[in-house]
Amino acid sequence: MTTPSSVDQPGPHPDTPEAGTSTRARVRLHPRWWAAAAGLAAGGAGIAAGELTAGLLSPLVSPVTALGGAVIDAVPPGVKDLAVQLFGMADKIVLIATIGMVAGLLAALAGVLEYRRTGWGLALAGLAGAAGLTAVVTRAQAGPQAALAPIVAAIVTMLLLRALIRRLATWAPSTPAPDRQGVDPAPLARRSFLNALAGTSIAAVVAGTVTGILTRATTVASGFRGSMTLPEPATPPQAIPAGATLALDGISPLVTPNTDFYRIDTALAVPAIDPPAWKLKVTGMVEREVEIDFATLLAKPMIERHVTIACVSNNVGGDLIGNALWLGWPVRELLAMAGPKAGADMVLSTSNDGWTASTPLEALTDDRDALVAVGMNGEPLPLEHGFPVRMIVPGLYGFVSATKWLTELKVTRFADDTAYWTPRGWSDHGPIKTQSRIDVPRSGRTVQPGTVQFGGVAWAQHRGISRVELRVNRGPWKQATLATGISTDTWYQWQLGLDLTPGDYEVQVRATDTTGQPQTEDKAPVAPDGAAGYHTISVKVG
Repeated sequence: MTTPSSVDQPGPHPDTPEAGTSTRARVRLHPRWWAAAAGLAAGGAGIAAGELTAGLLSPLVSPVTALGGAVIDAVPPGVKDLAVQLFGMADKIVLIATIGMVAGLLAALAGVLEYRRTGWGLALAGLAGAAGLTAVVTRAQAGPQAALAPIVAAIVTMLLLRALIRRLATWAPSTPAPDRQGVDPAPLARRSFLNALAGTSIAAVVAGTVTGILTRATTVASGFRGSMTLPEPATPPQAIPAGATLALDGISPLVTPNTDFYRIDTALAVPAIDPPAWKLKVTGMVEREVEIDFATLLAKPMIERHVTIACVSNNVGGDLIGNALWLGWPVRELLAMAGPKAGADMVLSTSNDGWTASTPLEALTDDRDALVAVGMNGEPLPLEHGFPVRMIVPGLYGFVSATKWLTELKVTRFADDTAYWTPRGWSDHGPIKTQSRIDVPRSGRTVQPGTVQFGGVAWAQHRGISRVELRVNRGPWKQATLATGISTDTWYQWQLGLDLTPGDYEVQVRATDTTGQPQTEDKAPVAPDGAAGYHTISVKVG
C-alpha cells in the first residue's frame, strides 16, 4: 500500500476546515506530523514494554542499559573524558537522555516512513530492535532470557505503529473529493486515530514510570542492605589524630560523606545483587581455586581503614576523589588461600556487569591495606558504590583497582590478559600521582584586601605528603600549614594566610610527598595514566 498522495501536495490538507463549514477548532497539522507522533507513541510503548520484560526476566540487563553500555564501550577514550569533564557525575543521565532522544527521532522517522510507504517504518523498527538485541546479548551479565526484552520491544513497536498508521491513513484518504478539498472526510476515523494515539502514549508513560531504568531491580538488594548489620572489625581503624582537621570554611571535609562521594563507572543501571546469591571466585594461576559466599566473607576477620581513592579521569583541581572509612577483609589473605603461582604478576578483577581492572599482584599481596570491602563510613556499601562487595587498593587509581560489584579475581599476567580500559588507550598500571588542590577561595572569586585564607587538600596515597606550598603570580613558594594526616593512604588538609592588596592574582599550589619528590609542574592530560600539573586559580582582591 502506498501513502496518500496528499502528503506531498501543496494547498489545503484533509484536516483543514472548508470555508463556511463549522468553526469548531481543528488541529492544523500536516499528516506527516501525525505520522511522526504515531511513531513516537509506538516507539515509547515498545521501549516501555521491553523495559518491563527486562524488569521481570532480566533485571541486570535491559535494552536501554545495554545500548548505553555498548555506546560506552565503543566511544574513544577522549569522548569519555570530555563527557566526564562536561557533565561530571551526571554523565550517565546525559547518556540515557541522549539515547532517549535518538530513539525518539528514529521512532518519529519510522512513523513518517510507514505513512509514506507500507513496510518502511516497520523495517526501521525491526533494525532498531536488532541493534537492541545485539547490545543485550553481548553484555557480560546477560542470561538467555535477557534476549526477550528487545524482541518484545520491537514486536510491540511494530504492531502499534502499523495499527496507528492505518487509522491515520483512513482519516487522511489518498484522494479527497475535488469539491470537498480541505474538509475532514472522516470525523469518526479522526477521532479513532486520536484516541488510539492518546491511549498508546498514556500506556507508554504509565509503563515507563513503573518500569523505568532508575526504579527497577533494586528492591531486593536495598531491602537486604537495610536490614544488614556490619561485623565488628577485628582490627579497628586508625584513630584520627588531633590537628587532622582544619577549621576553615569551604575546605573539603577530612572524611567524605557517602552521599557526596564521587561515582564514575560504566554501569548505567546500578547492578542489583542479592547478597545470599553472591559468590566471589579466585581463579587463574593459582594452586587451588577458591570460592566464597557473602556469609563466609562476613565471618572473616575484618579490618577498618581510612583510604582516599581517586579516579584517573580527575583533572588537576578536580573533585573525582574522596576519603572514606572502609571495612573489609585483606585481599592478600584471600589470595593466600588460593596460592598464586610463580610468574603471575597481575590480578584481573571482574565486576558483576563484566567490567575488569588490572591490578599488580604485588599491590594486593604487600603490606598495604588492600581490601575486599563490605562497608563504607560505618554502613554497608551503598548500591552505587559496589554493594555488596568491592575492592579498595591504596595508591592506585580506581580504573586499575577499585572494582565495584566484585565477582572474580583472576591471577594472571599482564602479558596474557588486558582489562577494560587498556585497549582503549589507558595504562595497565595506575599509580596515583602526587597532587594538591585549592578549595578556598574558589577561582574567579573576589575577596577583601588583607589576610586571605587559602586552603585545600593534597594527596599521594601510600607515600604521604610532607609539604604543601603556594606561590602568587609565579613568585617564591611559601610553605602552608599542613594538617596531620590520618595515614599515608589518605589526603591531608592544608591552610595558608596571604596578605594581599587590591589587584588580580594567580595562585598555584604544589605538594611534596614523603620521599622528597615534589609534584611536577609539567601538564599532562588524564589519559593514559592520570593528569599532572599545578592547580592554578585566579583571585581578585578589592
